[in-house]
Amino acid sequence: MRYVMVFFALFVTIGLLTGCWSRRELNDLAISVGMGFDKKDDQVQVIIQVVNPGEVASKGGGGGTNTPVSTFKATSKTIFESLRKITTQSPRKVYSSHLRMLVISEELAREGITPILDGISRNHEMRSDFYIVIARGTTAENVLKILTPIEKIPSNKLFTTLEMSEKVWAPTVKVKLDKLIADIQTEGKDPVLTGILIKGDPSKGDEKSNLNQTDPPTFLVYAGLAIFKNDKLVGWLNERESKGYNYLIDNVSSTIGHIDCPAGGILAVDVVRTKTKMKGEVDNGKPQIIVDVFLEENVGEVQCKIDLLDPENIKKLEETSQEEVKNILEATIQKAKKYNVDIFGFGEAIYRADPKYWNENKESWKEQFSDLPVLVKTEVKIRRLGTVSDSLVQKTKE
Repeated sequence: MRYVMVFFALFVTIGLLTGCWSRRELNDLAISVGMGFDKKDDQVQVIIQVVNPGEVASKGGGGGTNTPVSTFKATSKTIFESLRKITTQSPRKVYSSHLRMLVISEELAREGITPILDGISRNHEMRSDFYIVIARGTTAENVLKILTPIEKIPSNKLFTTLEMSEKVWAPTVKVKLDKLIADIQTEGKDPVLTGILIKGDPSKGDEKSNLNQTDPPTFLVYAGLAIFKNDKLVGWLNERESKGYNYLIDNVSSTIGHIDCPAGGILAVDVVRTKTKMKGEVDNGKPQIIVDVFLEENVGEVQCKIDLLDPENIKKLEETSQEEVKNILEATIQKAKKYNVDIFGFGEAIYRADPKYWNENKESWKEQFSDLPVLVKTEVKIRRLGTVSDSLVQKTKE
């Protein structure tokens, strides 16, 4: 009886060891790293950027004879149909689990991105760890066709560039699928997405010669933030305002700016730490927002005559920097009020402060937002002067 039980247990176990029953061989898949959406009449065009493994893995100094990526496109009423129609062009099934960038054309974004997000979020094969950007003044197809130097795979280049620019420069913002959907659905918060521009001739950007020059004639650059009302793009923040947006939502790790010196000339400051506190208040039935921004800065470059060892001069520089940051923030808030979009989450702050007031007034929040009082307070501390304490400009003039 004991042997019968052992045999039965082994028999059941064998049924569980079915191996790779659902395996997919690598050479049967087209690995999609970039995906884009354009408007074509009343339909949506889907563009995918897939990796050419042989070219990416080439060990030769000049690489292979083909481009490191290929693009395929198809048009249909729905995203799901378009992705399947691409199989009429691609010799392999599209595999989207390694997607890095999703690009939406400006034209399509102005009509609304909810249908796109619905189709993407329902795809069980796609993870949500890719970044979403807007093709500014061009199509997603043109963006995904541009070949990039250093990084052989353009979508990887866009992914790492977006991460680095947000970390050390600040006028860009990383937005993944889950956050974008949450911002659209959350009451009192409108979404933003980073815009991407094509510099140069788009028709030459897909040629391999674009990779073989020290100064490529066509390249991609992030430029400004697209601001949305619900799911529709309504306007753009410029670079200065985009940096102000990140200050307001406490999303600045590091950045560089410049201020005027007391006696003329300019001085560059390196922002090394920031902290923003946003608080909503409702006083006698009237809502307001209070924003406190604290910055720590180091002196990065001096192009003026100034004695940095004089505490009084440092105090003047701090006051000038405080005023500059305040102007940036107020300009950003005014731009948002112009388009009547609450991209900062002021509505959420009011809800946290007084849920009852919010529930009674949330339907008219858009009308209240345009006249909402926002008190901006800034504090700047200059910590370090760099490895050179005196102004070289001052020494040279003396």
